[in-house]
Amino acid sequence: MKNTVTTFKQAKQEGTKLTMLTAYDYSTAKLVDEAGVNAILVGDSLGNVVLGYEDTLSVTMEDMIHHGRAVSRGAKNALVVIDMPFMSYQTSVYDAVVNAGRLMKEGRGGAVKLEGGSEVCPQIKAITSAGIPVMAHLGLTPQSINAFGGFKVQGKSIEAAQKLMDDARAVEEAGAFAITLECVPAALADLVTRNVGIPTIGIGAGAGCDGQVLVYADAVGLYSDFTPKFVKRFGNLGEQMREAFSAYVSEVQQGSFPAEEHTFKIPEDVLSQIK
Repeated sequence: MKNTVTTFKQAKQEGTKLTMLTAYDYSTAKLVDEAGVNAILVGDSLGNVVLGYEDTLSVTMEDMIHHGRAVSRGAKNALVVIDMPFMSYQTSVYDAVVNAGRLMKEGRGGAVKLEGGSEVCPQIKAITSAGIPVMAHLGLTPQSINAFGGFKVQGKSIEAAQKLMDDARAVEEAGAFAITLECVPAALADLVTRNVGIPTIGIGAGAGCDGQVLVYADAVGLYSDFTPKFVKRFGNLGEQMREAFSAYVSEVQQGSFPAEEHTFKIPEDVLSQIK
């Protein structure tokens, strides 16, 4: 069944846990989709995982459109959510609507995600008024990593925890259909989840959220530059791929690949006439 924003709303009402994984290309999106996830996030984490950047700040609209379009071709049932990259929505409400529209029209997304709380509510209102579903993102927001002074758990003080709660209510009021909560104490995330009427999707925010999201490359051991505490590896495909590549190199060097079964034949009478 095709997942939509309505699917998310129903899941919240019924107490059904939602699942979300990232993907950045057609082949991975197809596998993730076939696994039965509710949503695929084309995250600006592609800056780290795919493009090799140290952060997400260098990711462009063109990057997100390019990868979003590829993912949308592979996702038949999952809701495709595309991240709005750094400075694509912070500059003005107008820019936010135009760029969200590009991610939907050119990137073929089913929704967009942007970071921030009350300060981006005007953008959320305008984007949703244009008929584009918005997922909010609170807690550790990677595009603000320089302001945070690093990757740190958010909402640990009374003031910070209250702001998180206030922001969650604000983005819901502005029209967001769901909220990603990243690197938030589990008890606080649970409290927020019980106090908003839209689903919360946690990443490093405990099991009390309405759903979970992980970067797929973290979950299957493909990305090893840095492994956050909240990541669980459900496979070790990185090591399997490394072994396969090494076997390929070895067999080519030894001359055992390609073998006869990997080659094509030509009739001897044709070959004999080649001068």
